[in-house]
Amino acid sequence: MTVPDLRPDADAQPVLYGDRRRWGLIHGDVLDALALLPSDSVSAVVCDPPYGISIEPWDGGDLASSAGFQAFSQAWATAVHRVLRPGGHLLAFGASRTSARLAVGIEEAGFEIRDTLAWLYGSGVPKGRRMPGGLSSALKPAWEPMVLARKPLDPVVTTIAANLARHGTGALNIGASRLARGDDHAIESTLGRWPANVMLGHAASCGLECVGDCPVSEIDRRNPAARPSRFFYCAKPSRGEREAGLDGLPARSRPIFSGSGGRPRRNTHRTVKPQDLMRWLVRLVVPASGVVLDPFSGSGSTGIAAVLEGRQFVGIEREHEYVRIASARIRHWAIVAERQRAA
Repeated sequence: MTVPDLRPDADAQPVLYGDRRRWGLIHGDVLDALALLPSDSVSAVVCDPPYGISIEPWDGGDLASSAGFQAFSQAWATAVHRVLRPGGHLLAFGASRTSARLAVGIEEAGFEIRDTLAWLYGSGVPKGRRMPGGLSSALKPAWEPMVLARKPLDPVVTTIAANLARHGTGALNIGASRLARGDDHAIESTLGRWPANVMLGHAASCGLECVGDCPVSEIDRRNPAARPSRFFYCAKPSRGEREAGLDGLPARSRPIFSGSGGRPRRNTHRTVKPQDLMRWLVRLVVPASGVVLDPFSGSGSTGIAAVLEGRQFVGIEREHEYVRIASARIRHWAIVAERQRAA
């Protein structure tokens, strides 16, 4: 079996999109849908849950309070804990001001916190209130943390090696996630650089040359000959990447942030993650041919990464608008991946 079957004893099955061989997308509430998945059925979880900072209607309400956000994080992480195989990894994006509560919620759900990854970028927009005299209530966002956690190993086994043999999980896939390099140290050059817990993204306005506020150029500025940025993984999204496969959907204007304008677009999700970044994360935590779960699928970035990397995918999304977008995007890239493998 590839994508896990829904539990046969469920009274009402939600709508399920996908081909069921490589991917499936469940339209439903996260906790209700997770309850339908079999225990110990997925290899890893890569997700971008609500941040509790009121950037969307589903991101406010009770989630806008620290206690409410932590309780919600613990609730979905507890449900994820059940369906994840022993030793399976969970990667969850967060916001810089609420990631502490996210980590505590995940830990209280029974996970071991293994690390915090940082994605640095230069395209953040200040969201604080601007006041006279050069005052404001917030800094410009330029990074997002990712909590890396692991479900405890199978208590029957005593080592990671034994857990890998039994469940295929428990370790990070360093070999498939090394970064290409071609400079000094022949052995390292052959293997590629050991991946770090910091990733860089170019500024949106970077072209052949980086603009001044790009993290890649900033980190190289003091020693351009050595190019320190080569130690980190770089990814850059584009409009073409966001909207591939969406020709059949209408384009409409939607403000990216409250009070700001927006040009018409088919992918209306506000927090689309770069494809290269998501593919690297999937390679890092999902075993080859494993099943990756995203309980907050949004516009389908994790699902796209999964099908392009040869992993199976099961996703959950509550909003009908995003289900349409995600299913169209994943279907498009699944066809591309199949053609590439057949070539």
